[in-house]
Amino acid sequence: RGLCEAVVEADLIDALEKFGPICYVMMMPFKRQALVEFSAVESADRCVSCGAKEPVYIAGQQAYFNYSTSKRITRPTNADNPNSGNKVLLLSIQNPLYPITTDVLYTVCNPIGSVLRIVIFKRNGIQAMVEFESVQCAQKAKAALNGADIYAGCCTLKIEYARPTRLNVIKNDNESWDYTKPYLVRRDRGKGRQRQAILGEHPSSYGDNGYGPPCPLLPLPGNSRYKLTSLDVPDMVSYPLPQSSSSYSGHAPSSVAMVSGLHPSKMNCTRIFNLFCLYGNIEKVKFMKSVPGTALVEMGDEYAVDRAITHLNSIKVFGKRLNVCVSKQHAVIPSQVFELEDGSSSYKDFAMTRNNRFSSAGQASKNIIQPPSAVLHYYNVPPCISQDHLLRLCKELFKGIPNLQKIFSIPSYRDTISGLLEFDSKTEAVEVLTVLNHYQIRIPSNYKLTSNSVKCNKFCFHGCLDVKLKCYTW
Repeated sequence: RGLCEAVVEADLIDALEKFGPICYVMMMPFKRQALVEFSAVESADRCVSCGAKEPVYIAGQQAYFNYSTSKRITRPTNADNPNSGNKVLLLSIQNPLYPITTDVLYTVCNPIGSVLRIVIFKRNGIQAMVEFESVQCAQKAKAALNGADIYAGCCTLKIEYARPTRLNVIKNDNESWDYTKPYLVRRDRGKGRQRQAILGEHPSSYGDNGYGPPCPLLPLPGNSRYKLTSLDVPDMVSYPLPQSSSSYSGHAPSSVAMVSGLHPSKMNCTRIFNLFCLYGNIEKVKFMKSVPGTALVEMGDEYAVDRAITHLNSIKVFGKRLNVCVSKQHAVIPSQVFELEDGSSSYKDFAMTRNNRFSSAGQASKNIIQPPSAVLHYYNVPPCISQDHLLRLCKELFKGIPNLQKIFSIPSYRDTISGLLEFDSKTEAVEVLTVLNHYQIRIPSNYKLTSNSVKCNKFCFHGCLDVKLKCYTW
């Protein structure tokens, strides 16, 4: 356990074969874990004992070892025989900053081996099953694509053999396709939908006439109250996604996420907003009275839900592990409103709040999507608030105090400051962000500012995990 996202089977074999011959490796990418079966128990003993005494590094990151309860890893069909196996592969897409559709996966997989069927599903993150024409094609695809990025720096493929030996597809759309049955087509696959090469820095945008120039970052919902103008479109954007078009009219995925595993007394609608708003606009949040510790979160679009699932599923918040998945509901209805344990309402509408960070293309282009980390970037803090004030604020609310801090130098015409807070663990950082994001900081009356006397402190995760800052001890 404790593997980095980039690890594939070859890395594990390369690092662990010194302990003895390895029979089989099974990756668990979303858990950052793997099962390794040695040919002899003595080899496993050496691996576990060595890992307990001294660090064992896999792909440059320390890994941790323990015995599995399984005596043997379950193989798909007869995977030990190179001439046998399963022709269906299970693809797990990590860090999916761009949409993953059947067209994208077909373009990736078909040049290696003939693809018959594709099914995409979203439970614990984004996964897909791809059925090839033969076992040999599946083996070649697994060897060539496992660990590769579909786009530069994101959409990383982790590939295993699937258990089903054949896929059943009932319709051809963005999430399922049977290439042996063209009569299942339910959308226009005209000239504007020709498959394009996808490998590169980023994908082209989708438009009514096919692939066109870069489009605004993170599209707003089709019925959005936020209307784009020419002034909203930035000159450069980071993560273009497809705009609403007739090509997608037959596909209506849910923009509602279901979140379970919430702490009953420490989580409420506002704190869910504070955490989920990093990955898309939040429309409504409602706790379910019939299922304690569970809430529905209606986001701006289905891509925001995908990002939330990818980055927030299985993280720990206040000692409980969150489970984030796509809800069957397509909207949050404010029914059965009740009082939570902290006295707040079980339902809240955030559609018109100014704290949503993706309300226009210009605003969204400033957001850098990051997974949870031990480093928080804070901003919109008035200059009169010192480092000690921020640290005291954390100390009052949490046992874990940020061990490193730095205030960025800024131009004199700005009336806010920003900086980094590094915590001992990712969990502490997530909890501080959940509580302190959008915390109202009142400015002393003797301090003159060009704007209002109250600032809304904002947090987001920072990608750098090695921040050399001034250390504070308490």
